[in-house]
Formats: sequence, structure tokens, C-alpha cells
Amino acid sequence: MRHSPTPASVPTDAERVRSILAAAHSMTVVSDGQPTEVRRLDGARAMGHFHLHPPFEGRGVHTASGPPRGRVPVRLEFTDVAPTPVRDRLRARVTLTGLLAAPYDPESTESACMEFGQGLLENASGRACVTFPELEATDVDPLATSEAGLLTHLIDDHSELVPLLLRLVRPLPSNGVLRVVPVGIDRYGLTVRLEYPRTHHDARLAFKTPVQHIDHVGPQIHALLDAARRISHAGQLLT
Repeated sequence: MRHSPTPASVPTDAERVRSILAAAHSMTVVSDGQPTEVRRLDGARAMGHFHLHPPFEGRGVHTASGPPRGRVPVRLEFTDVAPTPVRDRLRARVTLTGLLAAPYDPESTESACMEFGQGLLENASGRACVTFPELEATDVDPLATSEAGLLTHLIDDHSELVPLLLRLVRPLPSNGVLRVVPVGIDRYGLTVRLEYPRTHHDARLAFKTPVQHIDHVGPQIHALLDAARRISHAGQLLT
């Protein structure tokens, strides 16, 4: 389980969870032992279907065999998939557990109130628990719902510029890089994937300052490209 503090140039675990929830197109709801696939979350988003509440202190009677009487355990499962065509596109999994007042009704148009139990983020860095106060105190990344469009635009319309980013990778990548592809973007920076014949490696390129609004991301990307142009490309691949 991961417990170390997160550098300022990388989203916190709570920020990652909030962003994944905001951008999710689908989720699996497991209530009363029954899994339900919920798709097309655009517009309402995941938290339009569920309204999270802190644990209800003193309500219900806990039994030795399960949750308080009258409440139903629920589990929400999300997968975070890279929007660009790279190997191993699964970036993270998020699982939220909690309690509902009644079994989940997939036909209901009302938001279900969920007493929050625990949030779990699983990614390449390991596993981390996220609490309700942490989620409540965290804003959604301003790029979360636009990430796919930003990355595909960079690849489709500016593919000739993407290899320049390899010059910024530190430590310097080893020989044999086949291609470099942007695989993630958030308010703190851009993540690129270096693909080798049999493996891959993700590298983080931090923005000078965190992005506060989506309109500010363009200048930050241009600043990265300008910095890459200023670096001698002697010995670099793909440039």
C-alpha cells in the first residue's frame, strides 16, 4: 500500500480519483451481490448517479455478520484507459465502497445516496486508499473531461512535433526507442510513453505552473516544445 507524499508536479491520489470519476464513460455497480454495467455516463457522469455522503455516525445497528440493518453494501468500479493508441492502455482502477439505503435500481432516474466507506486507487505505482474528507477537499482537474480530446488533437494534428518531447525526458532514455506517444495530461504536466521493442516506459514532463483553466494548457504545451527545440538533439532518437 502506498503512503508516501506526492510531489507537487504530480496529481495526488485524491485528485486522480476525482478526475477518473469525472471523466468516466461507464462503471460497474455491485449491489446486493448483483453486478450492473452502467454505460454512457457523459453528461450526468458517475457522481450524477451516486451522491456521496460521509459515514452516518450512530445510525443503524451493526451486526456481527454484516452492515447495519436496513443498508445495502455497494461497490462502484471504474477503469481508466488511455485515450491514445498505446500498449497496455489500462492506466488505473478505482473502487469505491459504501452503503445504500436500498438495493441499487438501475432503472431509477434519481441519484442514489451512498454512505462512503473507502476509495481505492490502483495503478502502476501501487495501491492507495482515499478517504471521503480527501475527496471532498479536492477539486476536479480542469483538464479531466477534455483529456482525450487534447491528446488526440496533439497526435492527429501535430504528430511531427511529438518526437521533440523525447529530448526533455530525464534521465535520458536508452537506445532503441521505437516511438514516443502522449498517454496522459493533467493540470501539472504531460505524460509520454516511450515504446521499445519489448517494453515501454512512461516519463513525466511537468508544466512550469499548474493549469487553472483549459484555455491555459496550450501555452504550457508550447513551452515544453520550445524547451525541447532548444536542447541539442545530438544522439537523440526520433528527432
